[in-house]
Amino acid sequence: MTVKTIGFPGRYLQGPGAIAELGSLLREFGCMSPVVVMDDIVRQAAGAALDTALASSGVSARHLRFAGECTKESIQALSEEGAGADLVIGFGGGKTIDTAKGVAKAVGARLMIVPSIASNDSPTSRLIVLYDEQHRVAGVETMTRNPDVVLVDTAIISRAPARFFSAGLGDALSKKFEAQQCHLAGGKNFFGTASLATARLLADRCYETIIEFGAEAVRQVRTHGTPNEAVERAVEASVLLSGLGFESGGLSLSHALTRGFTAHPVLGGFLHGELVAFGTIVQLIAEERPLEEVERHARFCRELGLPVRFADMNVPAITDDELDGITERTCAAPYIGNLRPAANASRVADCLRRADALGRGLD
Repeated sequence: MTVKTIGFPGRYLQGPGAIAELGSLLREFGCMSPVVVMDDIVRQAAGAALDTALASSGVSARHLRFAGECTKESIQALSEEGAGADLVIGFGGGKTIDTAKGVAKAVGARLMIVPSIASNDSPTSRLIVLYDEQHRVAGVETMTRNPDVVLVDTAIISRAPARFFSAGLGDALSKKFEAQQCHLAGGKNFFGTASLATARLLADRCYETIIEFGAEAVRQVRTHGTPNEAVERAVEASVLLSGLGFESGGLSLSHALTRGFTAHPVLGGFLHGELVAFGTIVQLIAEERPLEEVERHARFCRELGLPVRFADMNVPAITDDELDGITERTCAAPYIGNLRPAANASRVADCLRRADALGRGLD
């Protein structure tokens, strides 16, 4: 028997208008020198709600402008600006959030995450996904603990473009299969241990929740831009359950593929969750699951507005050279070994071709 680990954020709040709780949280935590990491788009779209919530606490915050890419250099520069902060608030999408994590780690401050979109599962984890200036995944670092607070205002998230919402569901749908493969292969989670059964149960529940509520939630966001019960359940799955499932359950081929996809000049321009969604179809094929099951999953992804073939990501015909570039970086990912049957470059390339053909065949 071995020691197993699971991690959680200190507190998780979710609901329409949840950002109004920020002031009382600042008072409770005794934070007097917060800084906010956000980009210009989020500041224009939702900055007023944040300022109102901050004002209710009687504490003023310094704003650190996020320029758009989560690199070591951007984290270092913002950390110098944020010196002396006792709380870092990351308000934005995944790269803003991860940059805020890096700043909090560097300055030794508490961390509050306020996602403006539900496009991926970064809010709850202690992972920092780093990119280079060419927008390619460059590596992963970790904080010593998970965020102190994750504050999810579903009214703000529902007003964001529906594409981001769908991408978050695409990212989350993989976790059931990745956590399961990591467990079967004897792999480790992001705490460096085997997973507890609880983590795998959360990953399973994440998938079940999206199957039940995902399509209705996407229609609600597209049509009305406001949350309902389906949106609330889908966000809980794509932010909380997905985050807990991947960090404490582990990853596999679906996420290994993002190393290769982000290095491609066209695919690299798509959202993380969109790439993971297609990567999950590839993984199901690599797992040698029944064709009917893979097709059913792919059709559901398409219903959510997610890519199911290369043409959906503006690559009408993938070349052998392009596949070689994708598979080379994919097979260098640290969790590529969490797959049974085992993967190698030629097998990954074959599964990519088969996934593309399956997606094209759904028409």
